[in-house]
Amino acid sequence: MRLRHRISGRGAISNDAGRYEIFAREVICDGWDDSEPLPPLRTTVRDEAARSLITYNRSPDLPFDRSINPYRGCEHGCVYCFARPTHAYLGLSPGLDFETRLVARPNAPDILARELSTRRYKVAPIALGTNTDPYQPIEKTRKITRDCLSVLKDFNHPVAIVTKGALIERDLDILAPMAAKGLVRVGVSLTTLDTDLSRRMEPRAPSPRRRLRMINRLTEAGIPVRVMMSPVIPGLTDHELEALLEAGREAGADAASWIMLRLPREVSPLWQEWLAEHEPGRSKKIMSRLREMHGGKDYDPRWGHRMRGEGIFAELIAKRFNAAVDRLGLAIRTPDLRCDLFARPAQTGDQLPLF
Repeated sequence: MRLRHRISGRGAISNDAGRYEIFAREVICDGWDDSEPLPPLRTTVRDEAARSLITYNRSPDLPFDRSINPYRGCEHGCVYCFARPTHAYLGLSPGLDFETRLVARPNAPDILARELSTRRYKVAPIALGTNTDPYQPIEKTRKITRDCLSVLKDFNHPVAIVTKGALIERDLDILAPMAAKGLVRVGVSLTTLDTDLSRRMEPRAPSPRRRLRMINRLTEAGIPVRVMMSPVIPGLTDHELEALLEAGREAGADAASWIMLRLPREVSPLWQEWLAEHEPGRSKKIMSRLREMHGGKDYDPRWGHRMRGEGIFAELIAKRFNAAVDRLGLAIRTPDLRCDLFARPAQTGDQLPLF
């Protein structure tokens, strides 16, 4: 008999081996008393020496062509996170390992400065936090995100940040001057206004109320913020769309976006385990809606399709979103971040200009 232990403060319920592993792991009952609770599952962090930092993409679904990620894995533990399968590349599980066995890249700021300094580098906005949250709890002590932002500030390099982490408020001293130059925009992911649902679905992320307060603090500091309903979960959170956008607008956001729930690779079984544990009465409806939008499959990775799905329900969400942003005066497209200010700062040993 396979046992799935509900672990307090974590999103995933299981920890199956990644798709590249030869051996699988299973928890089984050995016949002895298994009523004692499992010991706490602690977060561990190991360092990785990054050889490169800027990752380039050619996806037509994304509004940027490059990104940086100071960390691998994310302690926020959002069970629906589309980035979970990337942990399989490390020989780790996209399940509990993704949120408990983290990788930090302490040399990221130095590598970033080196890559921005090369003659062949052509400036364009860098996305920060596209894979894992740059303001997850370990950033409080590691400060790798803050150091990367300091590099970008020194180069006058534009950056778009996506986060749930209220720790971003610590870096207002860097972000506010950058925003005054048109160099930064922040997207705050807000999935639900239901505190209980948020705690179960994204257990170590700040509460919805705290994220709204974070939007308010950022905008008061002059930093433009997009409220991101990401993901929209059919049958679970889609009814909140208008209320969520309105709350974001009241907090100070000037733009909005949405993405449908995505279940690539190992995320689908992890999500269905979570539904069986936390929302068994809605599980069938939620999965049925998702499959309707993906041709009968849990997920369809095609460009132009994977972010929104297709069909009547997807079209209805899009129409509701468009009507809400029009009513609230929220933008979908925002002014481009400035690239014309980019300049390599003077380095020790540089020759002084002759004129």
